[in-house]
Amino acid sequence: MGFNVENYFKDLLTDDVIFSYKGDISSEVINYILDSVERRTEQDKDPSRVRKKVYNVLVESLQNLYHHVDKVPVDFKDQDSERFGMIVVRKNTSGYHITTCNFITRAKVEKLEETLDKINQSTAEEIKELYKFILHHQKISPKGGGGLGLVDIVRKTGNTLNYKFYDYNKDYAFFILSMWVNALESSK
Repeated sequence: MGFNVENYFKDLLTDDVIFSYKGDISSEVINYILDSVERRTEQDKDPSRVRKKVYNVLVESLQNLYHHVDKVPVDFKDQDSERFGMIVVRKNTSGYHITTCNFITRAKVEKLEETLDKINQSTAEEIKELYKFILHHQKISPKGGGGLGLVDIVRKTGNTLNYKFYDYNKDYAFFILSMWVNALESSK
């Protein structure tokens, strides 16, 4: 086995973590995560626009985990999770850093990487146009959405998506996606 999921999760748990979760991603868990982070942003008295962006990014991220996660590899210790994922939300004075992680079959890595690169290389105007195009022209996939989630995250945050694929075994990679929501609002 290559990549150690447990060690990576432990490494993510720094002093600035306001929420973390590792396990099965169910609709109940999604609601719990959204409620927990929303309460925390309210307690911290973040501006409503920042709270809204954090919430929207979390919704899109969690929907991606729920709808697009692959089954866990047979050699992974948590065989009870239908949709295994991890999420860590960190906060500092600059904003919120949201990281999601899940298994993905190797057959899907190249296409996802191409999609992420295309999104990251797009200008703000191109992101708006891509969002409109997908919204009006793409078919909804059987798993939900039409590819809007990642584009919408970039559109709402104005930041690129950081990602990494780690080799887990010959059939699976471990996919890590990180998003940044700025705490300071520009005059947009």
